[in-house]
Amino acid sequence: MLVHRLWREETSVTSGPHPDPAAYDAGPVAALRRIAFLLERRREDTYKVKAFRGAAAAILPLPAEDVARAVEDGTLTDVPGVGKSTAKVIAAAVRGEQPERLAELERTHAAPLASGGVEVRAALRGDCHSHSDWSDGGSPIEEMAMTAIELGHDYLVLTDHSPRLKVARGLSAERLARQLEVVDAVNEHLGGESFTLLKGIEVDILDDGSLDQTEEMLRRLDVRVASVHSKLAMDAAPMTRRMIGAVTNPLTNVLGHCTGRLVTGGRGTRAQSQFDARAVFEACAEHDVAVEINSRPERCDPPDELLALARDAGCVFSIDSDAHAPGQLDFLSLGCERAEDAGIDPDRIVNTWPKERLLAWATR
Repeated sequence: MLVHRLWREETSVTSGPHPDPAAYDAGPVAALRRIAFLLERRREDTYKVKAFRGAAAAILPLPAEDVARAVEDGTLTDVPGVGKSTAKVIAAAVRGEQPERLAELERTHAAPLASGGVEVRAALRGDCHSHSDWSDGGSPIEEMAMTAIELGHDYLVLTDHSPRLKVARGLSAERLARQLEVVDAVNEHLGGESFTLLKGIEVDILDDGSLDQTEEMLRRLDVRVASVHSKLAMDAAPMTRRMIGAVTNPLTNVLGHCTGRLVTGGRGTRAQSQFDARAVFEACAEHDVAVEINSRPERCDPPDELLALARDAGCVFSIDSDAHAPGQLDFLSLGCERAEDAGIDPDRIVNTWPKERLLAWATR
């Protein structure tokens, strides 16, 4: 599996700047992955990222001596998926030099994404909201898991979309069942001792407050994030009933990006949905459903005033990356800064809890 082959790269590609160029020894796959990671965490254009992740996937199965021979012969670009720019990165890494592109990105893209929230970030054990290429994410499940490990997570919940969200290739019950088998296989290969990939879903909240997946499948999951993705401009009264309907469902664990707003980014901006926030958050507190602090920069959801309202209502929280690419898993620091600014006790944040406590809460 991919997850095993990635272990050949002995140097972590995400946890900090790479060594001095004169001592670079991380290997070409690690160099390509690190470049992609840095581009993703700064939300660079997807096409740039794909070139480096594609090249990493192309050379990953090849014996090291074959890659070195291609560098010496000048035939790297004959390998499908390797272009001129990625060949330069591979060649430098094979020679034990830090690639110029990587050095540049370490200077411009490696700075912390947030200045605050350091203690909260250190307390996080994992991430309860992430996507893979099974729905609208950009990378395989194994790559997401490996990056989570490199970031120091104890667990990552895989939460691809549910069937109604066709634009995001939402998973039918049949596809979700197949995905669960893949998750089992990944955990088997990893050994499951220091890291676990958890089974989850970001399930659509339908117009009547029901959840967009069969009860049977929802019960097979570890963690369920319920989010509104359609009719975001619904009138406040029906939107409130809709959200409370989902929150009171005993299978709901996390209320995802509750206002649906967009404040920046390539998709433009979008006003927040209107609903009785006090009533929704009181329902969350009563039914022990976590309010998500969505760390995506374009969402920054819930807004500060609603975050304070949820805090005062006695809610628990989940600080999530909502990552659609491996580098975006690092968005968590942005949510941690907001949680610290809001004065939220880390013990009220469910993903500061050990896996066993998280699962006991989620499967209550």
